[in-house]
Amino acid sequence: MAAGLALLLSGPLAAQEFSGLARFDASESRVADTRRGVEIDLALSQPVPWRVFTLDAPRRLVLDFGEVDWAGADAAALLTGARATTLRLGRGRPGWSRLVLDLAEPLGLTSAEMRSTASGSARLRVVLDPVTEEAFAAAAKSADPAGETLAAPDISPPGPLVVAVDPGHGGVDPGAMREGLIEADVMLRLARETVEAINRSGTMRAVLTRDSDAFVPLAERMTIARAAGAGLLLSLHADALEEDEASGGSVYTLSDEAQDAASGRMVERHQRGDLLAGLDLSRQDDRVATALMDLVRLDTAPQSERLAQALVASLRQAGAHLNSRPRRSAPLAVLNAADFPSVLVEVGFLSNAGDRARLSDPAGRARIVSGLVAGIQGWAAEEAARAPLRRR
Repeated sequence: MAAGLALLLSGPLAAQEFSGLARFDASESRVADTRRGVEIDLALSQPVPWRVFTLDAPRRLVLDFGEVDWAGADAAALLTGARATTLRLGRGRPGWSRLVLDLAEPLGLTSAEMRSTASGSARLRVVLDPVTEEAFAAAAKSADPAGETLAAPDISPPGPLVVAVDPGHGGVDPGAMREGLIEADVMLRLARETVEAINRSGTMRAVLTRDSDAFVPLAERMTIARAAGAGLLLSLHADALEEDEASGGSVYTLSDEAQDAASGRMVERHQRGDLLAGLDLSRQDDRVATALMDLVRLDTAPQSERLAQALVASLRQAGAHLNSRPRRSAPLAVLNAADFPSVLVEVGFLSNAGDRARLSDPAGRARIVSGLVAGIQGWAAEEAARAPLRRR
């Protein structure tokens, strides 16, 4: 196996094999010198997706997992020998865990393999052997074939939640139009106001998927969100119906039926390097890519449901006008991303005179913005409190 980046799955490539979380067994794990190099032997409660690569300046080996609960692990106690100086365990990108091993000398990957046991647990074994300085530097330089910057793999505390705010339509796709109002324009105005409020919160940061009257394909909107490290995507729309009776806001998540096919659609339509944050799937076949996306969706789909519920409650509390059935699901393509929770907020209907007035009025939009920001903050706090329980 070449030293550099490797993405591997243990066992049959089927999404149902993974539950999305694995517990680390420190008593059965070790990182120790061998006669020539270093061996990493990790015991996990189940197989998980993983990758391994080396980086230079300083020399280190990085193992990413999706995802491992390190609770109870003493990194210093796991490490013996002199060829590796420091071991760190923690969180990597959202939904992923990371192990970083600082190396005292140039060591290259000789082998790396995760195997399932009869009981359903897994063992990951990585063997490092001496290489020249030149060979190590070359392997580290080519560690990310997608060109992703990985020069700072050290584990750091999580930063502010990044919210991708997605104003629906734009450019050649104006969306709904009624009485001089154009959905693309109204949603861009509302999205900008939402971004400003999120950035003023001090606990979150927002990015727009479009900031002008331009057509941005759905795939590119997800790319923008992913590149910004988004922890969620909030898509804003205001539809129009033939009759004006329907009014008020609704919050949509991806329907259960659509979830079954969403990963396959994404694999067909997106660049492989842009399907999951932090992973390059350009060298993987459809089964690997789909299995990984289905696995990640096991975590993000329930998060989307909880986000939708939080938004409905907070919009109502903020005095925003809601539809008589404000919680809905549908096969909406903008909600297909697997690696972050996504909701679509239909803030009203341009076919309804009352909704048009509310969306044209700064005070009416302010109630919507207030509800959206408060809902996201409440959801984020709940997810943070839920995380330790989810990882057990």
